[in-house]
Order: sequence, then structure tokens, then C-alpha cells
Amino acid sequence: MTTYSAVITTGIYCRPGCGARPLARNTRTFELAAAAEAAGFRACLRCRPYRVAGPMAADTPELVCRAWQMIIDGVLDDGTEAVLAERVGMSPRHLRRLFLRHLGATPDQLARSRRAHFARRLLDDTDLTVLDIAFASGFGSLRQFNRTMREVFHRSPTDLRDRRHRADRLVTDGGLALRLPVLPGYDWEATRAFLAVRATPRVEAVDGGTYRRTIVVDGAPGVLEVSPGGEEYLLLRAHLPYWEGLIHVVDQVGRLLGIDTDPAAGVAALSHDPLLGDVVRARPGLAVPGTWSPLEVGMRAVLSLGRSPDAVARRLETIVTAIGTPVAGLPGGLTHTFPDAGTLTQDALAALGLPASDAAAIAALAAAFGDGALSYGASLDELGDLPGVDEDFGHHLGFRLGRREAFPQGDASLRAALADLGLDPAHPTPERWRPWTALAAAHLMAHGDALAHRPAAHRACGGG
Repeated sequence: MTTYSAVITTGIYCRPGCGARPLARNTRTFELAAAAEAAGFRACLRCRPYRVAGPMAADTPELVCRAWQMIIDGVLDDGTEAVLAERVGMSPRHLRRLFLRHLGATPDQLARSRRAHFARRLLDDTDLTVLDIAFASGFGSLRQFNRTMREVFHRSPTDLRDRRHRADRLVTDGGLALRLPVLPGYDWEATRAFLAVRATPRVEAVDGGTYRRTIVVDGAPGVLEVSPGGEEYLLLRAHLPYWEGLIHVVDQVGRLLGIDTDPAAGVAALSHDPLLGDVVRARPGLAVPGTWSPLEVGMRAVLSLGRSPDAVARRLETIVTAIGTPVAGLPGGLTHTFPDAGTLTQDALAALGLPASDAAAIAALAAAFGDGALSYGASLDELGDLPGVDEDFGHHLGFRLGRREAFPQGDASLRAALADLGLDPAHPTPERWRPWTALAAAHLMAHGDALAHRPAAHRACGGG
């Protein structure tokens, strides 16, 4: 977990490793930059704490995590804390109390800090105009943007742009390049491999060390590329029709890659598990990957029941090419955007040869997410209550939506890993890994993926 140090005598907070050496009695520590700002401290201009990852702890209460996901989705861009509280089923006062207790800042303060830090990164990394950066970062007006940047950084956006280092500016042949801060030790190779196995054909692709996917922004297509960057960041290249609301696109990428939570506490606990310890120690930097679209993951979960991974991929490709929107001239085998929820009707899916039960389940899922009945903040019970699906479906979807208690035991790779470790895939008893069940599942699935790619002779002789 990133720990920020705030100096009482100067009113400045710093990232780990900053050259400043204040007396210990004059410092306070915070786990989130927003918490330091809420306490009245401003960001250090020398160490630039906005350039390091500051995810919330993995043991943050589930309800707070769900509310945070809704903030990422933009619920506070135009709405209020009262709207957010209603969405999670509690009073605004109680929601603020929970956020202050566990995160050190209110929902509004966290949203403000998030927008300001993102804007500061755009000022460093890109040549976007100040006006474009304001709207790309989720601010409602240039006036609001200027006021917030002065409150957080005690400088105007123009002054901050003038202070950037020569090496900060990222140059790319196309699109907009941005740094995605990650925690030290984050395992991009393991995450990339996990996503490659579960990529939606024609929509997602992994080529070497680069992950690509198509997206839709307000009805227009775009392409995202993620590749290795430096020690503290990945490199994102965004090819989008416009930059307004870019912050939400980048936050969704972070959620997809699992960089918005810190798995360190879970890794430390699971590393000592007699059954799972070796598996976890093999990939200590693996986070629980999220998803770009709950609908994509849900459709894969429905189609996976009783089918091989290859058969699932073929079904997905058929649906994407028949119902998705074609996009010409893209690299790496990308040809379509994922179908809009409104197009995934039972009749359209049945016409492609899907069994009636699968077509009905996918159509119900599309309707639930399309009309807002379900969101990233949905609980496992809500996900499992959809018509035509079972409890394991809720765990499949909940796993990629960040529900810590999710354990998709029907996943083929997870079952293969359990068998390899001498556990009964039908009765895995995931309770032994609480409260890190989803993290345990991610490591088991990665282990199962690796088993599938071992040479046949090596598998037969039981090689480790």
C-alpha cells in the first residue's frame, strides 16, 4: 500500500522516497492522497505524488468498494452524495461516515482529488489544451477546474504545465499516450496472460506484450492499447473520437487491469496457505483482473456452461461478427466493437443457433445492464438472481466486478488447478481462503491456464 507522509510544519504531503527529510514528530501518514488533502495538506511539487499508484486497501469494506466503483463510473460528476447513498441503500450521513472511517475522505473529496490528479497527469503527459484537459478530467466548467487545481496544488493549470519536466511529455505515432501508475511489483505479464486466455474474439487481442481492445464512447468506436512502460507505470495509448470524459475511460482500464486495489495483504496471507502458498508465491504481483464490460463477462459465463474454452470462443466470435458493429482498419485482428445491450435480444441470438436457454439468459443479462437495473456495484446475490442463471454465474461475474468473496468454481482453469493441487473441484471449500477468496481464485485460474500450456509429456510425468 502506498503511504503518503504529510509534514505538519509545511502543510505538504509527499510520496514514498521523496528527498525531503522532516522530523518524525512533525509528520502524519495517510493511505490515500485524497485523505491527506482532506486534512488540509497539499501535494509536493518535487516528488509529484499524483504520479504513483494510490489504490485503496484490499480489505476495504465491500460496500465502500461498491460505492467507489460508482464514483469511478461518474455518479458524482452530475449527481450528489445523496444520489450515491441511495444507490447503495443507506443515508448520506452514514455513507460519509463510512468513507471517512475507512478512507479518510468523503465521497465528494475523493472524487475531487481523483479529477485533479488525473488532470495533473494530463498536463504532464500530453499537449492537450487546458480547456480539453478540464473536460477530459470530468470537470463541469473551466472555472471549477481552475479553482480545484489551485486548492489541490496551489498553482493554476497553466503554471503546472510550465513546471513539467522535459521527459514528462509522451510522444506517440498515433492516439494519446498516458502513464497508468501501478504499484511496485505489479505483474503485467501475468495479467496480460490472464486476459489473453479470456479475450473476446474480434474485440480484444493480445500481441506480444500489448493488450488491445475496441470500445464505444457515446456511440463512436475507439481503440485502447496497453503495453509495458516504466517501473511505476504501464503505457496506455487511447485512440478516441474526442477527449471529453477521458477520465472514465482511463479508470475503466485501471479496473480492467486490477490496478485500483492493492493485493499485498491478501498475498501475504495466502502465501502461507499449505495448499495455495506455492501458487501464490509464483506470481506475487498478480492482481484480480476486472472487466471492461460486465455484459461481456456475463455472456462468456453463460456460454461456458458445459463447453470447452475453444467452443466458447467460437460462439463469442459468431455473436460479435453477426451483431457487433464492424470497424475497419484496426490492428491485431480487431474488427468489431462488442454488441450494444439493446441488440442482444433473444430472437437475434436464437437466429444465430444458440440454445433457447442461453439466448434467454444472455438477453435477460443485456436487459438488466442496459436499463441500469444492474451495475458494477451489484452484489453477488443480485447477480445470481437473474433469470436463467445459477449461483456460480453470480460468482463468475462478481469475480470480475471486484467482489472479494467471489469464487467461480465452474471456471475450467480453476477446476484444473484444484485437481492439480489434489483438491476436489466439485467441493473446493473456498471458505479456507476468506477474506481473500477472489484473489485465491485468480491465482488458481492463472495456475490452471499455465497447466493448459505445458507440453503434454511434461503434464503426463507430473512435472512441476
